[in-house]
Amino acid sequence: MDNADLGSALRSRRAAAGRTIASVAMDAGLSVTYIANLENGRGNPTVGALDALTSALGGRLQVTLSDDQEPTNPSAEDLIRVDQFLRHPRLTAEARRLAATTGRPLPQVREHFLHLLAALSRLATEPLTTLDVDRLVDLVILTTRRPRS
Repeated sequence: MDNADLGSALRSRRAAAGRTIASVAMDAGLSVTYIANLENGRGNPTVGALDALTSALGGRLQVTLSDDQEPTNPSAEDLIRVDQFLRHPRLTAEARRLAATTGRPLPQVREHFLHLLAALSRLATEPLTTLDVDRLVDLVILTTRRPRS
């Protein structure tokens, strides 16, 4: 992401929250001028400044270092290819259980499953089947229901 994209994302998030630059600056402990420059694609923010800004805007900063050859996010094609499996009865039931036990919204849990399926699909040599979805649900159950030690 370049500085112009970062600035646009910050401005959009601030505007969507109905916040002024001054109120965000106060919460983040940064100057109004500094934030205005960032929103206009100028400046070179530190990770600490970005973390303070995202916190002030009700978000969480996530920094990912990745290899250029391997996409970190599924493509639209990946998501479309596996979307049908979100209606799988066991997956639906497990998503509801996870949402209830973790307090996360059901759409967020379903999105996590969608990303898991897309990643699995990219690794598979054949198209995924419902048996593959059952195996994935089994793995999720094993990892989320194991006794705490």
